[in-house]
Amino acid sequence: MFGLFWLVWILFTTFSKGLPALHWTLFTKLTPPPGSDGGLLNAFVGSIIMSAMAIIIGTPIGIGAGTYLAEYARHTKLGETIRFVNDILLSAPSIVIGLFVYSFTVRQMGHFSAYAGGIALAFIVLPVVVRTTDEMLQLVPSAMREAALALGVPQYKVVKQILYRAAKSGIATGVLLALARISGETAPLLFTALNNPYWSLNLNQPMANVPVVIFQYAMSPYEFWHQLAWAGAFVMTMLVLLLGILSRTLLVGKRVKNA
Repeated sequence: MFGLFWLVWILFTTFSKGLPALHWTLFTKLTPPPGSDGGLLNAFVGSIIMSAMAIIIGTPIGIGAGTYLAEYARHTKLGETIRFVNDILLSAPSIVIGLFVYSFTVRQMGHFSAYAGGIALAFIVLPVVVRTTDEMLQLVPSAMREAALALGVPQYKVVKQILYRAAKSGIATGVLLALARISGETAPLLFTALNNPYWSLNLNQPMANVPVVIFQYAMSPYEFWHQLAWAGAFVMTMLVLLLGILSRTLLVGKRVKNA
């Protein structure tokens, strides 16, 4: 009850302040200078681009690593070590990940960029997908593996054609959960992509994104910027809620199907 009280309060405050600030210009105009009308179009586009980059980078590596842990290193010391390191990365503060990516990308390149932002978010996506893939593949009954291997099917085909199909809902759930987590991450982007008040699709330059814009506008003295920050927070909250509901629906559907 104590935890639910604060959750309800946060959601109520976000909805009560963000919903009245919603307007169609929020999705059609660029971030404005002080005293001007505007929206968050460039920030939304930037967040979509960098989140897509993170999913594209982190998902294949995460599924591959999770498959290795579940099928090839389930009871080995190397597998346990990888799981331990993955759990550490999963619980690492996002600001530490941002500083790490800043040190080997931004400093080396000499400027902030969307590339660096996507890489930082990919480091957050990776452990979530690894953990989910590993657990979902381990839930697949061993009889399915044994039956396929008894028919002479190679191991890689067993994984590709049988295990992935059986666990696809759970793996997709992990990807959605990872996407929901990175949607509101601010600290890594402050050190990597920073921000851009203009329209820009150049991935090698700073790029606008919703979390950093919300942070900067909330700290400003301008009332209109405060309204945009609340509207952006409302949209991001709804996105995370929808992703959470969708991932939960997929996971429950998988359990019902297995039962």
